[in-house]
Amino acid sequence: MTTQQLTAQIIKKKSFLCIGLDVDLNKIPEHLLQTEDPIFEFNKAIIDATHHLCVAYKPNTAFYEAYGLKGWKALEKTINYLNTNHPDIFTIADAKRGDIGNTSTMYAKAFFEDLAFDSVTVAPYMGKDSVEPFLAFKDKHTIMLALTSNQGAFDFQTKTVEGKELYKHVLETSKSWENSENLMYVVGATKAEYFTDIRKISPNSFLLVPGVGAQGGNLQDVCKYGISDNVGLLINSSRGIIYASNNNDFAEAAAAKAKELQQQMEVILNSK
Repeated sequence: MTTQQLTAQIIKKKSFLCIGLDVDLNKIPEHLLQTEDPIFEFNKAIIDATHHLCVAYKPNTAFYEAYGLKGWKALEKTINYLNTNHPDIFTIADAKRGDIGNTSTMYAKAFFEDLAFDSVTVAPYMGKDSVEPFLAFKDKHTIMLALTSNQGAFDFQTKTVEGKELYKHVLETSKSWENSENLMYVVGATKAEYFTDIRKISPNSFLLVPGVGAQGGNLQDVCKYGISDNVGLLINSSRGIIYASNNNDFAEAAAAKAKELQQQMEVILNSK
């Protein structure tokens, strides 16, 4: 999927919502545990109830890898269901990979070719040769960690190095890499005050923004400082949507929470 196609979906749906599919078997409704594949059945119900309200889904692969082969098969079924039934929706493998070149190439093949995700999250700590193998795939996107929403982000990402915060070095350096037009960045919603400086460096790049909802990020603040001419934002909410209820009405409750965010986004888009 191209960024132009993604932007077209945002305009069509009046939404830049991404829903995180982080499935914890301890939190899903008990009746699903009796099914053959409770993880997939949960995801399918969430997707069926919310696909018209969002433009992206983001499974965090740790929540599937934790359950071994069954979890990985559920992830495969989930992405196949999305690609078959909702090919217009942007898919993100939240895997946070990043390793030496030949290893990164294999990671990229796993997520872009075998599972056919549109994008994958990567960590930039090992530098250029650990990220460029992901960038080599046509119409696929590499979403690089820039400034994350967790408290530990302050351990390294905001430290001053040669007169500039480290996350700014990451953003600026990555723009020189081959096929950098395929880059997007992760910027946490709990760091809204940093968006102005980030937009000075990357004015039109799409930013994946976790932290709205359960982590306390504010949608209006993020959009005030982070929205671009092509919108350029994917606002992710996971727990706040998918675990809105753990009863039989879980899918309907998730849709209601997604609708709340979508309506706020519609107001923001209409005011642009």
